[in-house]
Parts: sequence; structure tokens; C-alpha cells
Amino acid sequence: MRFAYLIPPLMLLAACGQEEKAKTGPEISINAGDEQGGVKITSGKDGGGKVKIGGDGVDIDIDVPDFVDFDVTGDFDIDGVKLYPGSQVTTVNVDASDKDGADKAVVKLGFNSPAAPAKAADWMAGEFAKQGVKISRTGDTLAGKDKDGSDFTIKFGPDGANSKGEVLITKS
Repeated sequence: MRFAYLIPPLMLLAACGQEEKAKTGPEISINAGDEQGGVKITSGKDGGGKVKIGGDGVDIDIDVPDFVDFDVTGDFDIDGVKLYPGSQVTTVNVDASDKDGADKAVVKLGFNSPAAPAKAADWMAGEFAKQGVKISRTGDTLAGKDKDGSDFTIKFGPDGANSKGEVLITKS
């Protein structure tokens, strides 16, 4: 199972900082597999999560108590470009498969930014230019291809005086 490498680091991250105070974090969903089986990892905003592994006679289903120390917002970047300063990732969905030699992945991140859509899009467009990453822009939507060849789209929409958005990264 090629995606088994995801399990140990995520379980270590989940075990860190198990304090009893109330926490909130992004909702996380990771679904990866191939012909031999797969891995499914989920976490709610409260940080509690589940890891499910199946395939080749293995069926493991584990409750994981604390995923919220996994800093998706701080760790996320596309070719060195992070989300607009002060942004918070609210959802993470990863679907990956390696079937019949076709390695495909789709990553979706929902986020909130403390700036209007145009301001956040302008800032990110400037950061991509500094990194030499070519993008196209339609309104408050940025699109491009990262250095690994994956396509990405970043959409900003209004949320009062701030913005909420979605990052979509596809590899096929």
C-alpha cells in the first residue's frame, strides 16, 4: 500500500499536545488508496479524528484524540507562497489514488482571510510573481501550475468585510 507512509507522521502529530482545553481546528479528510487497499483519515473541528486502514487482509479502525496541533495553515504553501497573512484553513480534503498506473490527487482547502477578496488576491498574485510562478487572474480567482506540474486554483469570495475561499490543487 503506497499511501501507508502517511500514517506514522499523522499519528505523531495527533499525539502532540493533548491538553484538555477546548480547541478548534480545520476539518480534515484524507482518502488515499490503490488496488491493494487504502487509508482514510478524518478529523472534526474539535480535533478528534479517525484513522482507517484496509486492504490485503488488514482492517484497522483507530480513534485519534487530537489532530488540532497539526498546523495546516502554517505549513501550507504553493511553491513558497502562503495564504494571505492571518488566513485560517477551515477544511482540508485530500483524495488520492494510484490505480492501474494512474497517480491522481485532488486537494481542496477551505479558508477565511482577514481581507477583502481583491486585496487578498492582489497580495497572493504579488507573492507568486516574487517566486517566479506564472498565474492567470479572472476577477478574484488565481490559477496556475506549480513547479511539480500540478494545476491550482485559488478562489476568493466575500465574507462581510473579509473573504472566504477555496484552494484546489489537482495532479493527474
